[in-house]
Amino acid sequence: MARKKKTNIQEVSAPEAVATPQPITETLVKNYMPYAMSVIVSRAIPEIDGFKPSHRKLLYTMYKMGLLTGARTKSANIVGQTMRLNPHGDASIYETMVRLTRGHEALLHPFVDSKGSFGKQYSKDMAYAASRYTEAKLEPFCQELFSGIDKNAVDFIPNYDNTMMEPKLLPTTFPNILVSVNLGIAVGMTSSICSFNLSEICDGTIALLKHPGTTIDRMMDIVKAPDFPGGAQIIYDRDQIKKIYETGVGSFKMRAKYRYLKKENAIEVLEIPYSASVESIIKKATDMIKSGKLREVSDVRDAIDLSGFKLIFELKRDANPELVMQKLFSATDLECNFDCNFNILVDGTPMQLGIRETLLEWIRFRQACLTRELTFDLEKKEGKLELLLGLAAILLDIDKAIRIIRSTELEEDVVPNLAKGFNLNTRQAEYIAEIKLRNLNRQYIVKRVEEIESIREEIAELKAILADELKLKALIISQLQEIKKKYGQPRRTEIISKDEIVKPDKDLFFENYNCRLILTRGGYFKKLSVQGARSAEEQKLKEGDFVIYVEDTDNRGDILFFTDKAQIYRVRVADFDISKPSHMGDYVPSKLGMDDDEHVVGCKMIYDIIPEHHMIYVFENGKGLRVKMEAYESKSRRRKLSGAFSLASPIVGAIYEGKEPKLIFIRSDAGRAMLIKSSLIPEKSTRTAAGVQIMQLPKKGVKVDLVTDRIEDVGSDAAKCKKLTIPSTGNSINQLSFNF
Repeated sequence: MARKKKTNIQEVSAPEAVATPQPITETLVKNYMPYAMSVIVSRAIPEIDGFKPSHRKLLYTMYKMGLLTGARTKSANIVGQTMRLNPHGDASIYETMVRLTRGHEALLHPFVDSKGSFGKQYSKDMAYAASRYTEAKLEPFCQELFSGIDKNAVDFIPNYDNTMMEPKLLPTTFPNILVSVNLGIAVGMTSSICSFNLSEICDGTIALLKHPGTTIDRMMDIVKAPDFPGGAQIIYDRDQIKKIYETGVGSFKMRAKYRYLKKENAIEVLEIPYSASVESIIKKATDMIKSGKLREVSDVRDAIDLSGFKLIFELKRDANPELVMQKLFSATDLECNFDCNFNILVDGTPMQLGIRETLLEWIRFRQACLTRELTFDLEKKEGKLELLLGLAAILLDIDKAIRIIRSTELEEDVVPNLAKGFNLNTRQAEYIAEIKLRNLNRQYIVKRVEEIESIREEIAELKAILADELKLKALIISQLQEIKKKYGQPRRTEIISKDEIVKPDKDLFFENYNCRLILTRGGYFKKLSVQGARSAEEQKLKEGDFVIYVEDTDNRGDILFFTDKAQIYRVRVADFDISKPSHMGDYVPSKLGMDDDEHVVGCKMIYDIIPEHHMIYVFENGKGLRVKMEAYESKSRRRKLSGAFSLASPIVGAIYEGKEPKLIFIRSDAGRAMLIKSSLIPEKSTRTAAGVQIMQLPKKGVKVDLVTDRIEDVGSDAAKCKKLTIPSTGNSINQLSFNF
């Protein structure tokens, strides 16, 4: 046996390939642009009928399977049949089908009647069951998608392997492009079309059919705002909505619907924005609870059941539900934007259209479909009329027709002989020849001939509609009115004005806890925790300094600092860090960036300015003034207010008076003091008034050097200085003991 000759690998190896340079512009034109256009035209962007190719192929397959009127079939069967038109794999086909089902709740008017688990639009984790377990058929609503499809209403094109034909578009009898939500990401462009209420869209289309010049403002009165299957609320900003209606681009804000369950002390969220998912809301809320930004909530849980969507926030005792919802709206997708970008394919060309232009394009499309459908009907009726006229010709002499047929020897001569005997064309003669023997009686033929007049009337009506654009539009209007009557639903998404929305405070997410505030005469401020406030440790103070203000409160409020320059600084309590009794605290002038020679004379913690409360100011010259807090109200939350009181004399003390009058201790450097009720000081309408004399000073150079409402620090002997009227010189305090 001969041995095979060894092959020299080096000898037969292919020559090394040489790379040919190619300009980037040529690469883009030859390779990238065809891919980009294929994605835009054949996958991601919807056509004027409101469908992407994958939607259209699936629905048409179900229509041809008889699922518009028949019983449900397994979803796997539908997916398999659809692969004859859509070769992109069973998984993608089934995902497309899931989104169109009633069970998925992604559309205002679902196209697929489903049985089984199809997941939910508002949940990323709620998976749909496999196609072998679920069943589906077309909803009756789909009759409006296929009306006229068998009457040449639209063009048909070959499928991917040229084995069958499929519709290029569906002849929808309503503007589905604006009724069904459609989202798609192509190459270099996206499409994001929100859904609108079917009844409103029908009314808006009718308005354009009657008056093509209908303005955007008029359209906004008819088509009020987008409408979503999940309901929720739209925060209505007319300018934003108008921009979307005009250009097809813009965004609007949506927020969830909720109710407070007083008995359970819980918030029940019933509807969430369309673009939100329940998992992201729960995760964000849980993170807020862990970080202390949502201390009012003890638990958040998904309570979705057969009755529908429910998201429960269990509140702690004394929690404010409105405040909790403000926090949730600010930080979670319970309030979020829906971005619109109305990119639509019109005759294969991507176009960005507003609402009015989209409806006008649909009207043009629908007129073309209806014209083709009516032309098809006209041709059918004209053909039928032709046959009936031939039948009428033999009515006068049926026996003659029978004789012609009987006397004809060859079968192929029957039709020509009938045509010649009654002066008929070939089609008419063929029709007569095919009549059954039992129907060759006068009664049958008379009944058929009687249809001639009604068919002539129908033909005349069809020709009149085709010849008159107004009549064609009137027919479209009647169809839209019927659709509205049959399938119209009330709005699901509530419209609320942006003016109704309360803007959340910036301090919503400050951690709240109880604390004690302390201010000293020297301008040092401390914020102590509850534990620090209860500590037996003495407060560290600068030598000669003493406390002029103490209040137990929480971390939510604001502090008003009053200075000797007649200025009020408003600062959040949360802006100060927790201090310890062993620390001196923050030096307020440095903390707030005051002027070099500006000093603090008093402070008060508030949540809001209460107009009926008062501020009391006492000056070195013994005068004082009492001003209502309404004098310090402003539209915005101002950090610093100048001209808070008169600078005619240096200020000694600033004291806040609530509902009840306060006891105020006033001391002069001449060794005299007085204790009075704050109500004795007359109220002034002008905050910069000089005030009235409270303490009579004996001689020039004597001044008031101390004013306080902390009577417990003055000592028990302060009661001996009590005065019932002003002005007063006060009592000598040389023999009294004080804690300052």
